[in-house]
Amino acid sequence: MMSWELLLTALGLMLVLEGISPFLGPGRFREMLLQVSRLDDRTLRIAGFCAMLGGLLLVYLGKH
Repeated sequence: MMSWELLLTALGLMLVLEGISPFLGPGRFREMLLQVSRLDDRTLRIAGFCAMLGGLLLVYLGKH
């Protein structure tokens, strides 16, 4: 069973990693967001699905 402490640690680490790009290069980050906003729904869904699979793979590898 997952503890709340582990969940909060994982969410905190995710926020730290998500914040690196806008902190280090806000202009490039803004341009990237503009480019992503122009993508069609299918492409975004595929990218999101690949990100989820990659995350699951990392969790699996971390557990074994």
